Amino acid sequence: MEEISSPRKYSLTDTHTHIYYSTEPDKLKQQMQRCLDQGVDRLFLPNVDLESIPMVYQTVGEYPSHCFPMLGLHPCSVKEDYAQVLDRIEQEIQARKIYAIGEIGIDLYWEQDSLAWQQAAFRKQINWAKDMGLPISIHCREAFDEVFEILKEEQDGRLFGIFHCFTGNLNQAKLAIDLNFMLGIGGVVTFKKAGLDAVVKEIDLKHIVLETDAPYLAPVPFRGKENESSYLVHVAQKVADIHEISLEKLAEITTNNSKKVFNI
Repeated sequence: MEEISSPRKYSLTDTHTHIYYSTEPDKLKQQMQRCLDQGVDRLFLPNVDLESIPMVYQTVGEYPSHCFPMLGLHPCSVKEDYAQVLDRIEQEIQARKIYAIGEIGIDLYWEQDSLAWQQAAFRKQINWAKDMGLPISIHCREAFDEVFEILKEEQDGRLFGIFHCFTGNLNQAKLAIDLNFMLGIGGVVTFKKAGLDAVVKEIDLKHIVLETDAPYLAPVPFRGKENESSYLVHVAQKVADIHEISLEKLAEITTNNSKKVFNI
């Protein structure tokens, strides 16, 4: 069990990171130390399939003051046997404390042929979350219409969470917020031609949380390289600049938002 503290006067929360992929103990320890050095002292870890669950819990066990687990079945991991896999994940959920169901959703970029399975798995996991009073972390890639259709049908006042790696337009952002979701803003907001900065500028910060999705989607100036949670500070600084506030104030707002979502 590792206990490390941050020298920063602010606290940033990475609401979505796969830092557990760093299976080498020294590499993980170095990454965690860089996180703390940058004030990133709360990290939420989603699994993606059955095999990644032990990896999540090993990392949580090593850094219990800083890492918090979510469990679910990633849409790209939804195969013909998804019902059996969901049964096994549900057993894990019942046996452990988790803070969200995720990441779950629909992906039509990689997995068009499995749409019906993805929709069924998404609905089932949404209902787990509603029954447990937990948020969901939504993976949505080239599937906004399909995701919104299900969210509208399932929204009964108990459904809430985060649109992970939100990259939609302003109308989609507003619809997500109307459906009781925060927008998870990551490295894409730093990309010049992405247009996400213009959307973020129009969104009240009370609807925004920060994330890295490490090791993917590294922000500028690390774009194209392996991402890590310590780079969240670059996402935070970009969002702070867009809203013309200090990094410290941005950290306070977005971390408080994350506390509301995850009930910590």
